[in-house]
Amino acid sequence: MGAVAYDVPQPNFSDRVAQLLDKVDYRLIDSDEDRDEIYRLRYDAYLREGAITPNFTKKFSDQYDETDNVWLFGLYIDGELASSIRIHVASEENPVFPGLKVFSDILEPELKSGKIIIDPTRFVTDRHFSKLYPGLPYVTLRLCWLAAEHFSAEHFLVAIRTEHQAFYKRTFLHQPICDARPYPTLTKPISLMTVDHARVADQVHRRYPFFRSTFFERRMLFEPYVPAHRTPLQPRTNLRLVPSHEVAMR
Repeated sequence: MGAVAYDVPQPNFSDRVAQLLDKVDYRLIDSDEDRDEIYRLRYDAYLREGAITPNFTKKFSDQYDETDNVWLFGLYIDGELASSIRIHVASEENPVFPGLKVFSDILEPELKSGKIIIDPTRFVTDRHFSKLYPGLPYVTLRLCWLAAEHFSAEHFLVAIRTEHQAFYKRTFLHQPICDARPYPTLTKPISLMTVDHARVADQVHRRYPFFRSTFFERRMLFEPYVPAHRTPLQPRTNLRLVPSHEVAMR
């Protein structure tokens, strides 16, 4: 009897990113040792791109790493640090975040009108893991998307170099709202883009199903951080807790 060949369906891009999600461990960073590892990863990534000048510590951090409204995440694969991102959740009551200093003329009126702003910064990936897993940027930026939904933010900002705008337009439907300006600690000018999560969520989820999440996952990521001595910024009451179209990715 002759052998029969079967065509095995190959996973598409969304499938591969979803598979990567199963390997990734999202960790909220609080220990000095883990922070130093992330600061070294930042330094290597920013120096390689020519975005900062060398320093003797071989670490890259700033005062915004210590604010009350910051979430510093590390993404680990097989126990090794693969990427990191810092997320500020800003409101009129807690308006401290990196982008405000540079784009205050645009963002201060938004805060004063009661809007919530997600400001992700210091997005870096390990060179080895980036080559091994092309979906790593999507898995990392997924945290920002989840934060925008959890806190019902009107603005999911990205302060980026102009050459990176196309990625955010394609992935999250970001739109530019300010031309590039000088940015503290960086050698290259930075532009500002934003998107309203609620307005584009269905469209983004249809194209990239791995951005979907459950309320439970978002709560586990963003609520344990809040110290007991202060009142947390809660998701708004109109937030859909577990939409019928959402699926758990992990």
